[in-house]
Amino acid sequence: MRLQWTNRLRSLLALCLVSGLVACGSFASCFNSGFASVACGGGHRESDVSSLPPPTASSAAGRWTGSTRTGRTVTGLVLKDGSYWLFYTARDNPNILAGLIQGTGTSHSGSFGSPNTRDFPVDGTGIRQGRMSGTYVPHESFHATIIYSNGETERVRSTYVPDSESALNLNLVAGIYTGLRLDDQTVTVTIDAAGTLSSHTSDGCTVAGTLSPHAKGNVFQVSATFEGGTCRQRTETLTGVAFYDAATNQLYGAALNRARTTSVLFLGTKQ
Repeated sequence: MRLQWTNRLRSLLALCLVSGLVACGSFASCFNSGFASVACGGGHRESDVSSLPPPTASSAAGRWTGSTRTGRTVTGLVLKDGSYWLFYTARDNPNILAGLIQGTGTSHSGSFGSPNTRDFPVDGTGIRQGRMSGTYVPHESFHATIIYSNGETERVRSTYVPDSESALNLNLVAGIYTGLRLDDQTVTVTIDAAGTLSSHTSDGCTVAGTLSPHAKGNVFQVSATFEGGTCRQRTETLTGVAFYDAATNQLYGAALNRARTTSVLFLGTKQ
C-alpha cells in the first residue's frame, strides 16, 4: 500500500514538472523569464493573474550625468523602453552642445547592450553608426563604451540624477529658453503650462510642437513640425524627447525622423 502511494506521488510530481516546462518551452527559458514553480492542485487560477503584484525589474532607466574620457560632459536619459538619449558637449566646455548619442538597448543583470547606436554631431560632419556595451547599478552608476563602425571607441562614465524621481511639474518647465547654434544663430523655445511648444531662430526658421509628459522626472515626449522658410528640415515633423534640469535651469531637447537620418538638438537656458 505504501509503495503504491509512493508511485502515485512520483507520477503526480512528474506531471507538474512537465506541465511547467511546456508552459515555458524549455528549462532555460523558464529560468530566464523568472518562471515560478507551480504547485499542482493549488496556486493562482488564470482569473487571479491580474491580482498578482507586478514583477520587480532592475534596469538602467533614469537620468544620468557624467563625462567622457575625452573631456566632454554627458547628460541624458535611459527610458524604460530601453531607448537612450545622451547629450554631449564640446571638449572642455560644458555650455556648448556638440551632439547626441541615441539608440535602443537592453538591460539585464547589470549589463547594458545596444546594437544600433547612432552619433548625431551638430558640426555637420555626418551621422556615425556603432554599438554600445556597458554596465549599470540601478539608481547609482551607468558606464558605457561606444564602438563605432570604423573601430574608434568612446567611453562614458555617469552617475544617477536624483531628480529622475521628482514629481512631474509642467508649471516649473513652462517658460522661455534661449540657446546658441554653432553658426551663432540664436534659438528661442517657448513652452506653456499646457505643453504647447513654439520655437524660432534668428535666421527665420519657426517650429510648432507639443510636449507629452512621462510619469515623473520632468521628462517629455516631443513632437516638432518645421514650418518651411529657412528651416533646413522644410516642413518635416520630428519626434523625440526633452527634459528639464532644475539645477541649471536648462532644457535639453532632441527629435529625429522615423529613419533616424534627420535630427534637431537643443540646449537652452530659462530666461
